[in-house]
Amino acid sequence: MSRWLLRGFLVAGALVFAACASPEASELGGKVEQASVSETGPVTIDQAPYIAVLGIAQDGGIPQIGGWDHPAWQDASQARKVTSLGLIDPESGKRWLFDATPDLRTQLPVLRQLSPDASAAPNGGLTGIFLTHAHLGHYSGLAFLGHEVMGANGVDVFAMPRFRNYLETNGPWDQLVRYENIRLQELTADQPVALTPTLRVVPFVVPHRQEYSEVVGYRIEGPTRSVLFLPDIDSWHEWEAQGVDLEQVLGSVDVAYVDATFYSDGEVGGRDMSGFPHPFISHTMQRLADAPRPLRERVRFIHLNHTNPAQRPDSEARRTLEAAGFRVASEGEIVSLGPAL
Repeated sequence: MSRWLLRGFLVAGALVFAACASPEASELGGKVEQASVSETGPVTIDQAPYIAVLGIAQDGGIPQIGGWDHPAWQDASQARKVTSLGLIDPESGKRWLFDATPDLRTQLPVLRQLSPDASAAPNGGLTGIFLTHAHLGHYSGLAFLGHEVMGANGVDVFAMPRFRNYLETNGPWDQLVRYENIRLQELTADQPVALTPTLRVVPFVVPHRQEYSEVVGYRIEGPTRSVLFLPDIDSWHEWEAQGVDLEQVLGSVDVAYVDATFYSDGEVGGRDMSGFPHPFISHTMQRLADAPRPLRERVRFIHLNHTNPAQRPDSEARRTLEAAGFRVASEGEIVSLGPAL
């Protein structure tokens, strides 16, 4: 497949489809070094809505406090932001985040750069935020919208009923509601939220630790393409026990960003990891070993812990998963949701 070298995200409006890209991409705001094109050629930002990967790390980021021996403490090029997606609709100038991470402070400026015509819009052009659940890396960035920092005005925040109640009744989040920095929008499982005539988001409940809220993933549907965002789940077995067919789910989207917190057992020294509530990458590869390669190639591993060897492009873990047809998501990766209708 032909490759396109992009020198900056705002050069001549030429962001291209990266659904099958394997090379490592640098952070947004710099360059994407070989994002591949779709079957119909490059998709420019004035043609179609698209997804941008803003972070790929587990809640604590990379490097993580406590993991003092990680090389990213000395080499900033190895650092990774906490997992988040941006959804950009160039036609309307609207932009949404999927999860509000502790790295929101640096991720929101990137989102603004991706749709410069909307940069003068209220709230830095941020239209809304879809939250997956109430764990540190997925909602704590909401604090930056408060009057101590951004002083946002009426940013739509989409959350499931229990999560909405938690935000309304617990500080400091309830202050965001009282000051109208955010407007809570209640989600219903499996019910689509129409964002524009050609964009919609569908939440679906998954098994994962639910101390304070439900846990959901999202199906993001554009004019002709769709993306799955599932950064946290306990196991594929538990999900399938609820009547879900994993292959069918993956086959229904063009790209699937799925939980890859850990690569395999033994990764966290001195601890039995058998009960950790995440499917290891090794488990996912084994689970899908007999699936057609085109289906495996839709999977982008995301939400990597700082201990996960697959975070490193030169690791044996990375070579193994790529040989099997899988990919690790890259910060700066772009996925077109199809030409505007």
